[in-house]
Amino acid sequence: MTDVTSLSTDQPDQLADLADRAGDLTGRAALVTGASRGIGYAIAAELLSRGASVTITARKPDELTRAVESLAAVAGGPKRVLGLPGNAGHAEAREQAVTRTVDEFGGLHILVNNAGINPVYGSLMDADLDAVRKIFDVNVVAALGYLQQAYRTWMGEHGGTVVNVASSAGLRSTGAIAAYGASKAALIRLTEELAWQLGPGIRVNAVAPAVVKTKFASILYERGEDEVARTYPMKRLGTPEDVAALVGFLVSDAASWITGETVRVDGGALARP
Repeated sequence: MTDVTSLSTDQPDQLADLADRAGDLTGRAALVTGASRGIGYAIAAELLSRGASVTITARKPDELTRAVESLAAVAGGPKRVLGLPGNAGHAEAREQAVTRTVDEFGGLHILVNNAGINPVYGSLMDADLDAVRKIFDVNVVAALGYLQQAYRTWMGEHGGTVVNVASSAGLRSTGAIAAYGASKAALIRLTEELAWQLGPGIRVNAVAPAVVKTKFASILYERGEDEVARTYPMKRLGTPEDVAALVGFLVSDAASWITGETVRVDGGALARP
């Protein structure tokens, strides 16, 4: 690797080349869960654009098929894209996704735990505990399950990088999506613990988006997007691409000394008093 300190400021071409190579993911294989649309789809597209081969998972086969076809255009053909239907909460689906990725692409260098659910809104005193249990099972336990499988199958011996998609709701109470926020707080804490246990071979980080314009989050802004956006210092809601760009950085060599971190991508929402 080129020593950055040996490059003078009058060598912009060398600096740009170094930055490009640090972000290049050519030859690496990634698994992105819950990626048929929204943030997961954008992350898959970002990783493909950086040269990685990508497996995506989703519960609905029809949506998954359309996503794979669309992502193949980003990849310049279908050889670097694999779609596997399955529920993140099911151990068999996790095992298949990890095993097939290694078989198809020769490894599993990158795991992005994006799959998540939120069937509970409002007061926790009225929450159905079975629904709360399901939120934690998919948003937290399944993320750990995916990493356990990846560790046993490939990462334990070869190393890798992991990004958990958390939420700004895991960093500050919202009232409206309390059970979801509590699960994401657990995911953030899990990220720190895993980074401590798995370093130096495996880096584990998280991203914490605020409201992003997706079907998943539409209930949070559909009654007045402009009104919600005005509460953000950046005066707009996030896009899936905003989150994807950050994930692309975190899994690249440009972030090689970052682990155990939860990076907010929230338009400044949590900077407000």
